[in-house]
Amino acid sequence: MAIPEKVAVVDEIKDKLGRVQGAVITDYRGLNVAEVTELRKQLREAGVEYKVLKNTLTIRAAKESGLDDVVPLLEGPTAIAFGYEDPVAPAKIISDFAKTHQNLEVKGGLLEGKILDIATVKALADLPSREVLLSQVARGMQAPVAGLVNVLQGTIRNAVYVLDAVRQKKEEAGA
Repeated sequence: MAIPEKVAVVDEIKDKLGRVQGAVITDYRGLNVAEVTELRKQLREAGVEYKVLKNTLTIRAAKESGLDDVVPLLEGPTAIAFGYEDPVAPAKIISDFAKTHQNLEVKGGLLEGKILDIATVKALADLPSREVLLSQVARGMQAPVAGLVNVLQGTIRNAVYVLDAVRQKKEEAGA
């Protein structure tokens, strides 16, 4: 590859690293073409880009982007899943795929500019989806309001019972 082409590739990788919300760095050795194609398809459906990159160019781009901690992860055949919208999607899809394809090895990841180790990538993959988390927050916010409504209904109910008891006493006294 000529020097201008390498510079263009480094700039492209720097751009990806600058825009990425979440990324997972993998070693794809042992996967056949059909398996890699299947993985790419699953990632593409979630809006994630999966690229096999040259380590030397990726190292240069990472250093220029201030991500020096990524360099140790870039040994051997490396492919990176870049998630630009959902930071958790690459981790979820790669982890699910790795459960059925032992040859796919997770080396680490990135989450909003911070380096993640393998355990953190797996923990991130185990998080519930954004929609589930939002519904849990909404349910948590709704619980105190529901409790207040129940307390107020109980007070009103008790007032009705008291008034009914007074009515019954007056009816008995009048009869």
